[in-house]
Amino acid sequence: MRAKVLERFPAGAPRGSWPAEEYAARRRAEGEPATVVMDLNADAFLVVVPASDED
Repeated sequence: MRAKVLERFPAGAPRGSWPAEEYAARRRAEGEPATVVMDLNADAFLVVVPASDED
C-alpha cells in the first residue's frame, strides 16, 4: 500500500497527549481516510492517507 504523509508528530508527547490521533480525527471529520502509523526509525507518528495514482 502506498501512502501520502500529511503530518509528522514526535513520539515524545506528554503523557495523555495524542496530537497525531487528534489531527487524524479532524481529517476524518473532513472526509479524509486518515490513519496514524508509527515510524520506528524516526521515533515519530505519521498521519497518512492512501496515495492516489497522481501522487
